[in-house]
Amino acid sequence: MRNLYGNIVGWGMYVPENVVTNDDLARRINTNDEWIRSRSGIRERHLVGEEEHTSTMATRAGQAALNKAGLPADELDLLIVATSSPDYLTPPVSSQVQDALGARCGAFQMVVGCTGFVYALVTAQQFISTGAYRNILIIGAELTSRWIDWEDRATCVLFGDGAGAVVFQATEILCGVRSFVLGSDGSGARHLIVPGGGVAVPPSRESVDAGLNHVRMNGREVFKFATRKMTEALDEVLGKADLTVDDLDLFIPHQANLRIIEFAAKKAGLPMDKVMVNVDRYGNTSAASVPLALCEALDAGRAGPGDKLALVAFGAGLTWAGAIVELARASAV
Repeated sequence: MRNLYGNIVGWGMYVPENVVTNDDLARRINTNDEWIRSRSGIRERHLVGEEEHTSTMATRAGQAALNKAGLPADELDLLIVATSSPDYLTPPVSSQVQDALGARCGAFQMVVGCTGFVYALVTAQQFISTGAYRNILIIGAELTSRWIDWEDRATCVLFGDGAGAVVFQATEILCGVRSFVLGSDGSGARHLIVPGGGVAVPPSRESVDAGLNHVRMNGREVFKFATRKMTEALDEVLGKADLTVDDLDLFIPHQANLRIIEFAAKKAGLPMDKVMVNVDRYGNTSAASVPLALCEALDAGRAGPGDKLALVAFGAGLTWAGAIVELARASAV
């Protein structure tokens, strides 16, 4: 039986045109640019307009990835959309995106918080490795600005909206996901949660008035969890791939907080010139974070044929995920 691997043959991203700087936020709430930058490294973020939704952002990013790959949508075998902010509780946003792209394949939504894209990438690899599917579109999209409490400066300054996507295509060239780790610790679920809007606390006048439809985060606990799991996950996937940090060409971490990224890089012994950072321009875009950083790395030539990349993320759940992804030497990149 042939060995099949997932090759990134196309990628694309979309962020809304509306850029909100720290100074813009300072005119609305009690904060300032220095306070935000010193705690997060963020200086601006992109927020959707009234006519934009998760589905529209995901469709734009997905179409860009298909265009880059030169692949018509009707040749897709599967579509996976990672998001925690779908347009509706049901139907899944993946079906909306599938229809908007003109695809005829199966589609599903993956809800794993900020780790969603890495989970989806690993899942796609399994379909390809078994020979079940050849062309898979993987999208990470997030619209957080509509469930943020814009009076809570501890959270509203951190998040942004956007989407990133890749086309994963089967090949016999050794590449793709070389190792991975997927983890979850539900005992920490309360530390990053939107309490209302689901079936446990259905939408009501009372729940909305109480602000239960807004994200709530225990920043101290999430920070401790993130710094620990980022380094542990990186060490684990490197070990599984029989690699060291010296073998890595680029580390692409979840873009939640510059201090977390710098801590993880320092503990791993990675110089910052081998770390992809764009949190300063986009903020935390949750499931879109890793694909946005990956797309920018590919566009800028910071990642190219034959490179070994480490993708690591953490998020609500609490969850974590890591993967070593090798770009094919004969790939379209």
